[in-house]
This record gives sequence, structure tokens and C-alpha cells, in this order.
Amino acid sequence: MIHSSYYRPRVMPVLADSVDVEIDRVQDLSSTATLNRTKIEEVGRDGIVDWRQTAPNIAVNLRQLEYGSLELFRKLANKGDSVETVNFTDFKTGVFDVAGYKTDDNGTFLGTIWYPNLRVNSFGLTIGDPDAVIERSFGFVGEDEIALLYNNKYLIRGRYVIDASGNNKTVTLSNPTPTADPDNSGHFLFKVVKVSAGLATELNHGVDWSCDGTIVTINGASTAGDVILVWYSAATQGGQTIFVNNDSDLGSISADSASIFLATNTYVYRLQSVSVDSTFDRRDIKEVGNSQVVSRGVREITHKITLGKIIESYTIEEILRGKAGASYGKIDVRKFTDDNKLIIKLFSDNTKSTFKLGYRFSSLAPTGRDTATPVSDYINAGVTMETNTGLVTTQVSALT
Repeated sequence: MIHSSYYRPRVMPVLADSVDVEIDRVQDLSSTATLNRTKIEEVGRDGIVDWRQTAPNIAVNLRQLEYGSLELFRKLANKGDSVETVNFTDFKTGVFDVAGYKTDDNGTFLGTIWYPNLRVNSFGLTIGDPDAVIERSFGFVGEDEIALLYNNKYLIRGRYVIDASGNNKTVTLSNPTPTADPDNSGHFLFKVVKVSAGLATELNHGVDWSCDGTIVTINGASTAGDVILVWYSAATQGGQTIFVNNDSDLGSISADSASIFLATNTYVYRLQSVSVDSTFDRRDIKEVGNSQVVSRGVREITHKITLGKIIESYTIEEILRGKAGASYGKIDVRKFTDDNKLIIKLFSDNTKSTFKLGYRFSSLAPTGRDTATPVSDYINAGVTMETNTGLVTTQVSALT
């Protein structure tokens, strides 16, 4: 059996020269594969003629504690480690792999579950109540789930640099060397990406590259300093690091270490909950003659923000009405403003002296308000807003 303590998740950016890293503070990692098989029948015949198979739909869901780090956002958006702000629009074309490295209770490494070429499909941020630990959630979508076992049990992502400009340059794979792909005779690599002048391109086997098992030839012209990223399986771990315990970042961030601002940077008091639900209306393109996605994009991004409170005052409504602190005697929902901003600042502790991470959602329009009056309890209310603009950042200045 494999305990969750020995299922070590890792994220690998595909279209970026950015190192792959372990995924920290994970609370749940699950997947669902829809295999898309359709039975073929015909008039005059009892029974199934055949099965038509199309590309599977793979949904991967990740839930982690909020710990004030931008690292995972960078990897999912295919951004470099020096990037300090990630816009949600950066996820439109970001492609990444998620891999789970499995070890049983006896310490025997069994294999890797690999989800290649995933894209972000949803995001959530939840502050459930004033005593809650803040959580993030991500939804990913892809077309493949692959188990690597036995002599192919380690998934390796190698990085190599072209040493001189010229045609048909080569790199030598090592530490470890690949094991042949058992599904494709004579093939050793799953994919190859070339990063040249900051532009990452996934190369086509047989056209752009070839491999004899240890030597990879990059066809056509290359420039000194071009980076070649290769994915393959191996029988040994070699020099690859699978998981590093992260003891430098926070373990989690609690609700009392958050500050919420609405409209024109007005602090919101008496909040009971905050939820962010972001959805990506993906438009990933295939083509006739190819079973793979050839172009990736998002038609629309929708951020739905819900603020929950106990009815004691009408602070949120006054802010949305543009009358915060004005002792205004009438709050008409028809007159709520349509260009609001929500800022979530997260700090290392409840003294709020050390800023860690912030979220900003602008151009927010109120879309709903509800109240509930449960028996023997206090009346509560919720206000819902929507926008298509959002970012996450380590810089306070980016939140204004």
C-alpha cells in the first residue's frame, strides 16, 4: 500500500526554462479519467460492432493550504522564478505536468503517476470562517494519465544547454540514461522542448529531433545557450530530486492573518467568510489528422467573489453604494457601483507586520445578495460579485 506521506507530487513547467519543484502543503490530490469510448452498432445486427475511442478527458484537482508563496502560480503560468506578479490571464497558454512519485510502506519505490500537458481550468481561495486556515484549490484539465512502472518507473525531466551555434546540434543524456518506451519501439523520449531567446517550443519527433537512446539531435539551426528540455522514463532516479521538505515557508496562513479591502481600499470589518471561485472557459484546439491539442487558449475568465457576514451593520453595502462612513440613510441595491476592487492581503501572522502574498480583483460588479434567518441563531448575509480581472502578487505595490 502507498500512504499519502510517500506520494510525492511534483510540477514541471513545459513551455518555460523553469525548474520543476515539489508541490508544497498539499491536502488532497485527485483525478478523474473519462475515457470517451463510444460503442458502434448497426441496423440489422444484434450486439456491438466496435468501440470508437477518442482522446480521454483528465480532470486533476489539487487542494493545498495557503502559505504565502507564489511558487506554484509561477510554474502553472510557465513564468520564471523572478516573476513577482502572476495575472490570471497568464494561465491561458501555460502548460505543465504533474507527477506523483510513489513509495510503499516498506520504502520500495513503485513508480510514477504522470499527468502530462495539463492546463488550469479553475481556481479557488477559501476563508471559511474567522478561525479557519485559508485554503487554495486548483482544477487542471488534460488528455493523458500514464503510470510508469518497473524499468520505466522514474519520470525524468532533463535540462541541457547547446554549447555552440550551428546546425543539427546534439546533447548527451545522462544521470540517468533513458529506458526505451515500451509502447513505441525504438523511442526513448516522451517530448522535447527547445527554449531559444526566451521562447519555448515543443518540438516534433522525426522532424525537429531524434534520439538513439543517449544522444539527442536537434535538427536545424540552434544558437549557443539554447536550452533543451527532455522528458523520459528510467529505471533509476539518477541525479533527479523528487521531493524536498519545505521548512522555510509558513506551514499555513489563518484567517486572522488576512486583511480584506473593498472598493477604494476600504477595510471590511465583521466579515465571516470570503470565497473566490475562478473558472476558465477553455478553447483548446485540435486538428484533423492529429489526436493531440495543437493550440491552447481561454475564451473567458470569470471570478466570482462571495463575502459573508453577520448582519450587524451594512458596511459592505455602504461601500458598494459609495457611502462608506457617511451615515447614509438609504441603501438601494439598484444603486450599487459596478467598478469595485477587492484586495486580499495575507501576512505571516496576526500582527500583520510581514506581508507575504496578495490577491487583487478589479472591475467587480455586484451580482447578488442573500440573507438567511436560521431559528435560534443570528441573521447572516452574503454579497456576490463578478469580474474577469485578477492577479496574485508578492508585491504590495501591485495591489493598488
